[in-house]
Amino acid sequence: MKKIDINGLTVGNDCPLTVIAGPCQLESLDHALMIAGKMKEACEAAGAQYVFKASYDKANRTSLSGKRGLGIDKGLEVLATVRDTFGVPVLTDVHTEEQCRIAGDVVDILQIPAFLCRQTDMLLAAGNTGKAVNIKKGQFLAPWDMDNVVSKVESTGNEKILLTERGTSFGYNALVADMRGLPRMAKTGYPVVMDATHSVQQPGGQGGSTGGQREFAPVMARAAVSLGIAAVFIETHEDPDNAPSDGPNMIYLSEMPHLIDTLMGFDALAKANPIRI
Repeated sequence: MKKIDINGLTVGNDCPLTVIAGPCQLESLDHALMIAGKMKEACEAAGAQYVFKASYDKANRTSLSGKRGLGIDKGLEVLATVRDTFGVPVLTDVHTEEQCRIAGDVVDILQIPAFLCRQTDMLLAAGNTGKAVNIKKGQFLAPWDMDNVVSKVESTGNEKILLTERGTSFGYNALVADMRGLPRMAKTGYPVVMDATHSVQQPGGQGGSTGGQREFAPVMARAAVSLGIAAVFIETHEDPDNAPSDGPNMIYLSEMPHLIDTLMGFDALAKANPIRI
């Protein structure tokens, strides 16, 4: 099993759980600092490692009218401030090859969105930054198809790779999460992440926006962590119903301390009795 050093954290499938959490999109500096502060406190209390995540641009909103975020320049300034203030790694999405270079100068983890996970030039650009690359498995891919995705990033000499499960398309406006995919992707040797919030999305389910089943996000997190994985990815907000994006599947910030504490119990049991396939 590979272990990846990310700004002082050691992330791996047999290491203590890492929580990657934050709002869907950046709203303001004060808002980002508030969430990062509360999340770091909750993770430290539970013994979890913490990475702050947020997007400076939501480039694949369902409709043209969807709010997209602060933009790359202001967004990266906010992420840098969060990183410096709390001493935690930060993660953000990239959507073009040029953004890989620009964001790679600031953040610790570049995230390849699921819809772009097979774009060879994007993967090579991300790999060439030398930063950790978190690749979300496309809703259209089988878990074993990620072997080829991994090879593309490895070709740059970069082996700081994380693989994220976020559900598979299942008919119209629906996703299903197959937990068999987590140990299968772990056979690559790389850290595996479960995206507990996007896996309960209902893509385009509200016509002009995406729906979701927030109540099942903790279920997904608990199920995945009980298998023994490197990290869980959770979007959180103090008022999800009024968030600018992904509100229906984000977990209330006030509920996160209890959830993280619970997940660490599952993590300890799983790491003491690892699954072998």
